Amino acid sequence: MKRRGLLPVVLVAMALSACASLAPTTAPDVAVDSVRAATGGAVGMDSQRDIVLAVANPLEPTVTNAGSSLLGYSTPGYYGAGQRAASTLAGLKQSYGLRDITGWPIKALGVYCVVFEPPAGMSREALLRTLATDARVQLAQPLHDYVVHAAPSPVAHHYSDPYVDLQRGFAETDAATAQVVSQGGGVHIAIVDTGVDLTHVDLRGRIRDAHNLVDDDATVFNHDSHGTEVAGVVAATADNRQGIVGMAPKATLSVYKACWYPPAAAGARCNTFTLAKALAGIIDTDARIINLSLGGPADPLLHMLLVKLLDQGRIVIAAMPTDGTVEGFPGSAAGVIVVRASSSSTAPPGVLSAPGNDILTTQPGGGYDFTSGSSMAAAHVSGIAALLLSLSPALDARAMHDLLLRTSKASAGTLQVNAAAAVAALRNTPKAAR
Repeated sequence: MKRRGLLPVVLVAMALSACASLAPTTAPDVAVDSVRAATGGAVGMDSQRDIVLAVANPLEPTVTNAGSSLLGYSTPGYYGAGQRAASTLAGLKQSYGLRDITGWPIKALGVYCVVFEPPAGMSREALLRTLATDARVQLAQPLHDYVVHAAPSPVAHHYSDPYVDLQRGFAETDAATAQVVSQGGGVHIAIVDTGVDLTHVDLRGRIRDAHNLVDDDATVFNHDSHGTEVAGVVAATADNRQGIVGMAPKATLSVYKACWYPPAAAGARCNTFTLAKALAGIIDTDARIINLSLGGPADPLLHMLLVKLLDQGRIVIAAMPTDGTVEGFPGSAAGVIVVRASSSSTAPPGVLSAPGNDILTTQPGGGYDFTSGSSMAAAHVSGIAALLLSLSPALDARAMHDLLLRTSKASAGTLQVNAAAAVAALRNTPKAAR
């Protein structure tokens, strides 16, 4: 992530004067999916060692015998696992000497997943080859690591937010003109990333709910920078006399913390376990847009969950990796909208370009600063997508992608998405064709 010239935190007096207009005044509760692991939850998992294994977990009839829950899950060792799944997992542990780190059900896929540590003296590759021949196993794969992608018409509305003139992405996409028509009202966006500063004055009232899939540390959650930056670009509150303006300032956000900052590491990382829990959680919500400003290797479990979300009509927006490839997760899935930071070079076929360099956005602790990377480019597109969905809720991913690509305009010698042009084109499209 690239930084330049730290801006001062907004004056305390200014913040106090705006508090009355912000709702709610308290941060949403953070739901913590606890990990039964002595190694420190997701942070303690080892992508060079651990595996992800899934077994069938069919729903079972409700039973009323002592010790059974109303859901029919009667085995305390694997909460959320039916009797068949629990029995299968116990047999697999005994057969192969596995140590389970954590497990969770994925209702949408009808499976129960467990992160296992291979037994001493057996390589992961040998274990996976053996498990591939075991009829009890639905899926067995490595636990993968992922990283966030941060790099080192109408008359436009005049905003009261003091830093809006410094927002190059907001200006280059003509967002102020687009927002005369739409500000993303009624659109629900899921951000899968690090934590977010839920108390930031420019984000209060925009975040509907937050979920910590990494640990139970609320303090760290609120001090995570990357997710705070993405959330600010997407939906920072407009006209509150504070900081900046988001691309869709009336959209609502759900935050899923699936990534964290390892000690002495340059950026945030995630893994198969945390990302799978986030995607599975989104399946049961009404979020139409999913922002994935991260990426890594292809992953069978994550691919299945992503396909499920795409089949439900979600619009998934992903940041292009710094190496320019889209072969891994999530960019390789058909239907995912991939976005790169605008550049003088030609974009790969089908990839959108959006502002991603020196982007002013929210920072933990109530501050603002500049940052760069395709993560910010993806966040701009997620915000524009919300503007469009607010006008035409039936838009699907293909129509959204084609509209954004068709209405891209040259700015500073670079072809990139344009919010005002996309909104204007949509308004001129007959309703029956939307």
